[in-house]
Amino acid sequence: MSSVMERIKAELDAYPIVLFMKGTPELPMCGFSARAVQALRAAGAHQLRTVNVMADPEMRANLPRFSDWPTFPQLFVQGELIGGADIVVELGEAGELERIVREATPA
Repeated sequence: MSSVMERIKAELDAYPIVLFMKGTPELPMCGFSARAVQALRAAGAHQLRTVNVMADPEMRANLPRFSDWPTFPQLFVQGELIGGADIVVELGEAGELERIVREATPA
């Protein structure tokens, strides 16, 4: 396994909720990343780990291979791919995202 794949796996092992996104929550570099962060914050994801794929070209190139998901952002909860911005927003609107976040980060 390449070192970038090991780094991706290490992020997923270390944090219950990881959003691989373009930019940062404070300065998202695309609307999809901004919407995903907004939905996660609205769902109560205060222990959200974000990884700026724009600052790491190797990770940006390899994460789609790791997850079998072609676009960014990518949300993982407890190591499992949840999906991209549209799925995150839909889960938020349905009230499911809040449950997923609560189960992943018990108080």
